[in-house]
Amino acid sequence: MSQNYRFGIEEEFFVVDAGSKAVQRRMPTGFFDHLKETLGQAVTVELLQSQLEIATDPSTQAGSALQELRDLRGSAARVAAEHGLAFIAAGTHPTATWDGVRHTQANRYDGLMHDLQMLGERNMVCGLHVHVELPDPDQRVNVMRRILPFIPHFIALATSSPFWGSKQTGLMGYRLAAYDELPRTGLPELFEDNAAYEAYVDALVSARAISDSSYVWWAIRPSAKHPTLELRAPDSCTRVEDTVAIAALYRALVRYLVRNPEHNAHIGTVDRAIANENKWRAQRYGIHGSFVNLADKRAVPVPDAVEELISMVADDADALGSLDAIMHLRTIASAGTSADVQLAVFQEAQHRTGNRGEALNAVKTWLAQATLQ
Repeated sequence: MSQNYRFGIEEEFFVVDAGSKAVQRRMPTGFFDHLKETLGQAVTVELLQSQLEIATDPSTQAGSALQELRDLRGSAARVAAEHGLAFIAAGTHPTATWDGVRHTQANRYDGLMHDLQMLGERNMVCGLHVHVELPDPDQRVNVMRRILPFIPHFIALATSSPFWGSKQTGLMGYRLAAYDELPRTGLPELFEDNAAYEAYVDALVSARAISDSSYVWWAIRPSAKHPTLELRAPDSCTRVEDTVAIAALYRALVRYLVRNPEHNAHIGTVDRAIANENKWRAQRYGIHGSFVNLADKRAVPVPDAVEELISMVADDADALGSLDAIMHLRTIASAGTSADVQLAVFQEAQHRTGNRGEALNAVKTWLAQATLQ
């Protein structure tokens, strides 16, 4: 077992026109090649041409991960500017529509679009993925099972998708409402062990329903490429400090669950059903809602639930050198997520100008600026 719990962060971004901040539906010739020359393996394409992913190297320090992400965002932005483009980090783009989107030309993505049809075209969403190293496959599945009640915490803290198609959705995190249209999404089932998980994957692969486990897109999953457990639930975070704080919390929680195998050891179907309810509440209300507590059947305000989680994993975060990073979660829980700021910018601009289109433009401008702060 790795005692370092190395972690890596993958951030998805919308590629936008530098002036209008509208989604760029087709990439200019040479843009991605220029990005690859500058960022190397840290940058990859996504299903749709209007999206890109940037990934850190495996790390053991939250501070170095923060600096690496800042450098990667900055380098990508400088390349983009030379091509008349910019980046936005958010779960959804405020004004983008999915009609007329173009997918990236590659065998994997050609197959996905054939399989998913309209759902693939509607996949105009960007997420944050965090990998934590757990070399033992049995341990990965065990922790995946026991961590389910905490997935809503990560969703609430990362909400950055209150708009969809130029409309205010009423949800703080609309991204998962769209993303969970896809098959094999949402919370994973309660697999007893790695053998049960492998039996599931083997059945799908043998039946040619999927090619491999990388086509399983749950909110958390064993990685197909790395010896890691991959968190996939959060929206792409506009502010890089939020990204690292959420990653640090996830890493500390994984370590806590490894060290305390009795915690959630007897998780069952009721626990999973409550976790699904809380997942919805996190999407709908973000940090302003409450979670259903199964133990004493009461509602716990999300900031209180976050504080309880911080207290629970504080020793682990301290041992990993990331206690300062997770303390930023208190700022998110009290001051708001990207979704809160987007809505405040929208309301202020609409009140000032009386023009809804101008208000949405103000949101896009804030997103582009905050992505690089």
